[in-house]
Amino acid sequence: MSVTAPERKRVRHPVPPAKWPTREEAARSRWFSPITLGTRLVAAERTWVPAMVPWRATDDGFVTQDVLDWYARFAEGQPGVLVVEATGIRDIPSGPLLRIGDDRFVPGLSRLVETVRQASRGRTRLFIQIIDFLTVRRRPEPEKYFMRYLEVTDPLRVQLALWLDDKRWREAPEDEVRRFLGEADRVTLETVLTDRELEALDYGYRERVWDLHLPWIRELPRVLPGLFAEAARRAQATGFDGVELHYAHAYTMASFLSRLNTRADGYGGTLSHRARLPLDVLAAVRARVGPDYPVGIRYLGDEVVEGGSRVDDAVWFGIKFAEGGVDYLSVSKGGRFEDAKQPKIGEAVYPYTGESGYECMPTVLSDARGPFGRNVPLAAAIRRALRGAGHATPVVTSGGITTFEQAEGILERGEADCVAAARQSLADPDWFRKVRLGLGHLVRRCEFTNYCEGLDQRHKQVTCKLWDRKLDPTEPTVRLASDGKRRLLPPSWTAPSAD
Repeated sequence: MSVTAPERKRVRHPVPPAKWPTREEAARSRWFSPITLGTRLVAAERTWVPAMVPWRATDDGFVTQDVLDWYARFAEGQPGVLVVEATGIRDIPSGPLLRIGDDRFVPGLSRLVETVRQASRGRTRLFIQIIDFLTVRRRPEPEKYFMRYLEVTDPLRVQLALWLDDKRWREAPEDEVRRFLGEADRVTLETVLTDRELEALDYGYRERVWDLHLPWIRELPRVLPGLFAEAARRAQATGFDGVELHYAHAYTMASFLSRLNTRADGYGGTLSHRARLPLDVLAAVRARVGPDYPVGIRYLGDEVVEGGSRVDDAVWFGIKFAEGGVDYLSVSKGGRFEDAKQPKIGEAVYPYTGESGYECMPTVLSDARGPFGRNVPLAAAIRRALRGAGHATPVVTSGGITTFEQAEGILERGEADCVAAARQSLADPDWFRKVRLGLGHLVRRCEFTNYCEGLDQRHKQVTCKLWDRKLDPTEPTVRLASDGKRRLLPPSWTAPSAD
């Protein structure tokens, strides 16, 4: 079993020093050189802002002014590619996350596309990441769980009768069973409840893609290709430059790819069966948007959970995705539910709190290897295998990217074709532009403490603590987050000369 994050000895690593290029050196660099994604879309640079969820949409998934302002601010930094947050393909309640599961969301998304075009002066290519997820409920009050949520089944009654050595429990009224369990000690609960029932009590109920006793889970292979295809059609019609299929972390498509997927209906178990639905989705999307519209996939190079998929799985999947016509592969790591920490009562389990979550977003408190570029070897292995199989599919890497030299070295060594940075871009959305202009010394450097990730965990509007270092809440031009304590957007920046 893997060592969990709290048990591992941590060392505080300093943010590495940076030697920034001159404007001329940046212009000659690989990172600031163009790349073609798909058959004809050219990104002016290989700089990339991956999808981040800022918690700024309405509760029913519509674009707000805060959403427009958020993406406009990143677009001002003119990255080569900017990917809009994970956007739900189903028209179901999902909190303040963007949705694309119905045509009524298109007008707001169209405004988002136009906003980014204007703010970046047409320089940034805008993709949207589309996602499906299953039900995850908050950890319940024990009394509420036993009185309302727990299903009193015949197997549960049998376990009670055996544990208490009293056959009467086989026929006891349901209310009596519920009351007894609500007052029972932990040993009794661990004895009579199934692992899933105990998990629902301790962590909150969570569906899996291998829950074939649930009819809607059985139907996923039939339903999801069409839903993803329609979402991609809307993205194309809305004006996005491309679409990114979210096959990573704790969500539906990643779970189909996982070694943990034990479905026995042809969509789980072996590598080819686990890849079947993800390939069907890719094919359905490609058929809907045509051969020239860029379609990428974000997926895991390593799940980092016991029994989960490893890089050899990811290499095999990557080649199959390339054969299926994907236009790029963006490689992530971890972020699974299986090793997440227990949430507080009333909160939902968060897939970035365990070891797999740490590996997804490592901090300066790390092992001897350190957090910077920690996930790059996964992308490198996938890219190497792709090239060996004759595929030129671009590979995007990310995870602890903080300097020009680091990114340029990754490209020079052939470990990736584009280099993405989430947290550093959050700290300073202008950093790509500053470096390109030879003004790297003005970059506001991310400290990799994951202040932003802590806000995301609590579903608060995501911001960066560095934005607030010179915060004057009384300044009329400064807009504050809903808690009234934090700057909602990064400070503005104007280049000293036109570019």
